[in-house]
Amino acid sequence: MLEVLTAAWTTLLRSSPWELLAMILSIFYLVLATKENIWCWPAAFIATLIYLVMFFKGRLMLESLLQVFYLAMAAYGWHEWHHRKKDKSGRAISVWSLKRHIIVICATGTATIVAGLIFASYTKAALPYLDAFTTCFAIVATFMVPWKILENWIYWLAIDTASIYLYISREFYLTALLFCVYIVLIIFGYCRWLSEYRSARQHT
Repeated sequence: MLEVLTAAWTTLLRSSPWELLAMILSIFYLVLATKENIWCWPAAFIATLIYLVMFFKGRLMLESLLQVFYLAMAAYGWHEWHHRKKDKSGRAISVWSLKRHIIVICATGTATIVAGLIFASYTKAALPYLDAFTTCFAIVATFMVPWKILENWIYWLAIDTASIYLYISREFYLTALLFCVYIVLIIFGYCRWLSEYRSARQHT
């Protein structure tokens, strides 16, 4: 662990100002999302735009495409939360049934296997199945945030934990450290949303 922290600190010192800004905005996004603050979406949009340029210049085409999806979801999230706030209806935190989770996990798991098989067979991708897992489930979890599905935090906990191993294996120590911060914020976010969900149910 000390080696990872040391490598992350060294990488941090060598990082570009744009990458550091993207990291800071990414953390702001997650902090604001835990508080259901609508300004989390502009933070996410700007951070994602920076990462899009970085990944495109680095010829990481699939990661670039994923960032395009994140940009669209940031715009959708802003529209969804702003619309609900404007008409004063608000979007209440909700939960999915066990049946829905099983369907979503099975469908996304199948997509993960298929994507992993394709990348393992036709590309030189490192850890293709783990990469496919984090990508496929991240798409699902991203939709769950603007819909305010409580369990989105649990999905992100699994995704980001796997991502930490993925980034360390590729020696992306700074990104791995960022995701360690995400884990802490995810736990805080889940507890906060759960408390609000229970409070809302008591008043209905």
